[in-house]
Amino acid sequence: MPTRARDRLVQAAEELFYAEGVRAVGVERLLAASGVGRASFYRHFQSKEDLVATVLGERDRTWRRGLEEAVAERGGHPLDVFDVMAGRFESADFHGCSFLNAMAETAGSDAGVRRLADAHKTAVAAFFERLLAEAGHRANAAELARQFVLLLDGALVTALRERSAAPALRARAIAGTLLAADGTKGHFSR
Repeated sequence: MPTRARDRLVQAAEELFYAEGVRAVGVERLLAASGVGRASFYRHFQSKEDLVATVLGERDRTWRRGLEEAVAERGGHPLDVFDVMAGRFESADFHGCSFLNAMAETAGSDAGVRRLADAHKTAVAAFFERLLAEAGHRANAAELARQFVLLLDGALVTALRERSAAPALRARAIAGTLLAADGTKGHFSR
């Protein structure tokens, strides 16, 4: 466990927000879980909303870095994203997408959460777009990337309900159909 108060707060908040939800976890609970005092909390964060923004920002960076590394290990094909997610969906600590969850909790009314969620989804689309271009789908990479993000978001939500990897595999099959319909041939199409 981190020793610095700010790091302990962020770590506790990330775990609790992801498992239980942003609204369900109050400042008192965060203080108890992190072992940090109230004065120290307010030295590092102006409010709980400030902590939420910090947690989502850090979650974005670590989640995307982990996804990129796992996809690269599998060969770097756009469909590999869905395979990586299938494995994550089967994890006992899978609670969906932190960004979709936060958006749902705030009903999209929190501008900061909405901005962070939009930035996250835009970055995921850019990652898909890069993979698609590298796989030979340059002409339609941007549109295919938006479609893949839609498939991924649908799979994330459905996996919460089904508690299985199946939604990622169905999304992968649909994405494969989209790639085949794109008409790009090559050794990367699978």
